[in-house]
Amino acid sequence: MITVQNLSKVYQSNRAVDDISFTLSSGKCIALLGPNGAGKTTALRMMAGLISPTSGTVELLGEHFGDIRRHIGYLPQHPHFHSWMTGREFLIYAGKLAHLSKKEAASRADQLLTRVGIFEVRNRRISKYSGGMKQRLGIAQALIHKPELLMLDEPVSALDPIGRRDVLNLMEELKKEATILYSTHILNDAEETSDEILLMHEGKIVESGSLSSLKARHQVDKISLQFEDNPESYRQKLDPLDVVTRTEIIKETLDVYVTDQARARENILNLALQEHWPLLQFEMGRITLEDLFMKVVQSYAVADRIQ
Repeated sequence: MITVQNLSKVYQSNRAVDDISFTLSSGKCIALLGPNGAGKTTALRMMAGLISPTSGTVELLGEHFGDIRRHIGYLPQHPHFHSWMTGREFLIYAGKLAHLSKKEAASRADQLLTRVGIFEVRNRRISKYSGGMKQRLGIAQALIHKPELLMLDEPVSALDPIGRRDVLNLMEELKKEATILYSTHILNDAEETSDEILLMHEGKIVESGSLSSLKARHQVDKISLQFEDNPESYRQKLDPLDVVTRTEIIKETLDVYVTDQARARENILNLALQEHWPLLQFEMGRITLEDLFMKVVQSYAVADRIQ
């Protein structure tokens, strides 16, 4: 559906986006991930036609750059509104800018206000909206002209847990109508919502594909343990094992990274039985998106230091 080819953006000597290429399929929800400064926002802004690339092309439905903007809905990370307008007035205004008739814009505005859950406050001034309401209004604005591609820059970063859940559920529904490309730093959300992942590091796409394929490619042998009491004392007993490469405690879970999962399983369970450990959970081989993210980013950081 959309093809990005050799897209770059250079500011003086800084390559904010460095020769990225990828293709997005229709009806998918794709997460654009990366550390701060990786180039995510710059890439989205170029694809939306808001800034010009130094080089490269973006093609959507056989059209390039300026021609594709009518097919794209875009929500920036920090959207701005005419705060003296009501939510409904703003959407009608946005619809007219998208070349809808006044009647079409009004009808579409009411549909979207209902869809994003703020119809009851449609006649309230935007200055009185909460942050979550403004985010929903921003998504409605991006959808006003029925785009084929919806691009959202950190759409849930400013929301409380309830607001975030509502927006994620809405995104799940919206991918039936449009391809969604969104940036986020909330990895749990990306793991739950996304069909595919694009991972950026220092302006480059360093990994891409479905979450299952990425996990298979970067499989980490790990055993996760939970205990009735503090896991620190058990960590000290596991660290010396030759099959253990490292351990870390996240909340109440002790993650044990190993070289041979089968042998590690036997060694750890034998030790737990011998010493009567109060073991609540023993889980093997579950790599999370956070594990994958940290592994890839750290590997590139090490490579950069070596060069």
